[in-house]
Amino acid sequence: MARRKEKREVGGFLTFLLLVFAVFETTASEEKAAHSRNAYATMLYMGTPRDYEFYVATRVMIRSLVRLDVEADLVVIASLEVPLRWVRALEQEDGAKVVRVENLNNPYKDQPNFDRRFKLTLNKLYAWSLVDYDRVIMLDADNLFLQKTDELFQCGKFCAVFINPCIFHTGLFVLQPSKEVFNDMVHELEIARDNPDGADQGFIGSYFSDLLDQPMFHLPPNGTKLVGTYRLPLGYQMDATYYYLRLRWSVPCGPNSVITFPGAPWLKPWYWWAWPVLPLGISWHEQRRQTLGYAAEVPAVLIQCVIYLGIIAMTRLARPSFSKLCYRRSEKNTSLIQIGIKTIAIWSILASYVVPFFIIPHTVHPLLGWSLYLLGSLSLCSIAINAFLLPMLPLLVPWLGIFGSLLVMAFPWYPDGVVRALAVFGYAFCAAPFLWVAMVKVMACLQVSIEREAFFPKLGESSPPSGFNKLY
Repeated sequence: MARRKEKREVGGFLTFLLLVFAVFETTASEEKAAHSRNAYATMLYMGTPRDYEFYVATRVMIRSLVRLDVEADLVVIASLEVPLRWVRALEQEDGAKVVRVENLNNPYKDQPNFDRRFKLTLNKLYAWSLVDYDRVIMLDADNLFLQKTDELFQCGKFCAVFINPCIFHTGLFVLQPSKEVFNDMVHELEIARDNPDGADQGFIGSYFSDLLDQPMFHLPPNGTKLVGTYRLPLGYQMDATYYYLRLRWSVPCGPNSVITFPGAPWLKPWYWWAWPVLPLGISWHEQRRQTLGYAAEVPAVLIQCVIYLGIIAMTRLARPSFSKLCYRRSEKNTSLIQIGIKTIAIWSILASYVVPFFIIPHTVHPLLGWSLYLLGSLSLCSIAINAFLLPMLPLLVPWLGIFGSLLVMAFPWYPDGVVRALAVFGYAFCAAPFLWVAMVKVMACLQVSIEREAFFPKLGESSPPSGFNKLY
């Protein structure tokens, strides 16, 4: 009995030690998570036609930082207008800390060169109000991370990259939060400090106007943090267009950490049509597939597929017959009707290649997006082919040309982007004569179709009474 009692006491003591150790480890880990001294931050606001796209882009970027195992908090500076369901997704599913803020007034919105899509980008200044952190890396949503950049937390009070020879880029910069600096920036907004573009780029560039004269950032030893301002190496903000064309994503004088897409607003990496124009756009979509999926776009894609297949089937089974159109025999009226029908035919052909482009969900995967576009343009072309009795092959030459250009651009073994661009130019040069011949053939066939008896009764034949003009 004494031995059993002794074993129970020893077992109880060991259990107590294990519980104490578990509580201590949990407390330590929670304390470490709660007291991270650095943060990656981005902003999210409402008021543009592309709000949902930037929401998805923000989530993908946050998930990519999580996968890189960065040693910092992830913060989203969200305006009060951001929907609560988006905020909950960012916090509960992505692990971000959301800071709700009021939109800063933009005093430059009435200046002549102001772009309306930048009206709320001054919310980026709230990064200086995150005083719970020693350093903050402020990011735009159109950054694609190749590797983590935690070493930047050792930079000074402000550090940024010059992707333009004279102007640093505010798509990624390091800052030391400060209430004094934030209040001073708000004061400068109130007095409308000189700002060439009316956005965050111009304002911050004006505020830190001497950055070009500052030294280059080099990682200090022993984990010490620098003071002052520094220029960052190009590898922290590689312009997608330039560095694909010339350097193939390899900067010889610095880290290859982050790719940015500051060019045309409709060539961001999350748009399906941006690939293969921007080759690394496929990498962004692969990250999204692994983290968020495409559940939101699937219903719209399936519905469009069904509609397009239905259009192809119906146009084959139910060709409209223009022979049921009865017109006055007046030569003048017949000429006007021919011009009208020809105009409708031309616009319907153009719409066949334009309309599908705009109704496909913008952030769908590129391979699915291009497949849906080709299917949609083919189905709408079938309407013009069957309605106006046009030959199929000449009308589908642009369709074949688009498909061929995708193959040329997506060819993976070009030595560099310049050769790739020359290959696309050569393809376009060789394809242009075929396109011209196809256009001439389509116009000739359209003219013949309009003039044939099936469309207009010849002059001198019996015709309906004067004034009779209807479709039945």
